[in-house]
Amino acid sequence: MVLPTAVHPSVTNAPAPAALTEGQRSALLTLLTDDDPAIYQLIRAKIIDQGQLAKDWLRSHTLSSDPVLRRRAQEIVDHFERGAADNRFLAFCLTRGEDFDLEQAIWLLCQTQYPNINALAYSALFDSYAADLRTRVDFGAAPDRILATLNYYLFTDLGFTGNDKDYSDPDNSYLNRVMDRRTGNPLSLSIVYLALARRLRLPVAGIGMPGHFICRFQTSRGEVYIDAFRKGKLMTKGDCIKFLLQSGHAFHDGFLAPVTPRRMLLRICSNLHH
Repeated sequence: MVLPTAVHPSVTNAPAPAALTEGQRSALLTLLTDDDPAIYQLIRAKIIDQGQLAKDWLRSHTLSSDPVLRRRAQEIVDHFERGAADNRFLAFCLTRGEDFDLEQAIWLLCQTQYPNINALAYSALFDSYAADLRTRVDFGAAPDRILATLNYYLFTDLGFTGNDKDYSDPDNSYLNRVMDRRTGNPLSLSIVYLALARRLRLPVAGIGMPGHFICRFQTSRGEVYIDAFRKGKLMTKGDCIKFLLQSGHAFHDGFLAPVTPRRMLLRICSNLHH
């Protein structure tokens, strides 16, 4: 999934075909369970051509006692739901600048692939994590102690970890799947870190280095960089410069500057595209 550039064809404002009769619907449902893949694809296309009306009458059949009809009806309903999600995501992107609610944008993106997720439930899960942490964090302590507490909770108690085994798996970029599986790529795990830090009102920002994404905790007492992909490993600015040089990049200060929510969203989409 990349940033949408056009309205999804399943949810356009084009005139819909004439509504199907009960007999026509019954015939299509019978053929929808045909064993011949070619017939299935033909019937699927015929139903999709009906537009949103098809989704409305087909939805009840996602609870059918026939497992084939249930599965295929759900697949077509999901097709319409993903189309609607594409358009919501597009509308969001076109009406926002550089700064916006990153979590809202990410849940809209996730719904383009997983239209049935409950974004409010995932947000509530973040709230629950933050509530647990408030009882553990000494907010007056030095930054390394605060971060050690957060790291232990996130990477030991909850078991979040970087997905080294399948780094290019698209699910590493969909936050709902990252939360379900508790694994992801550097950017998605940094977003989990940022979501908790925001709820705890900790001064943590996202840092989009070339080839890697980390976080930065900064106060008047100094700054610490956090590699969420490597279980919250703490780094100095010198460590970051060394990493950049070893990975073939010349250093300049912009590489360690905080990135906007839009830049993070674009980077997620770029990861999915590649």
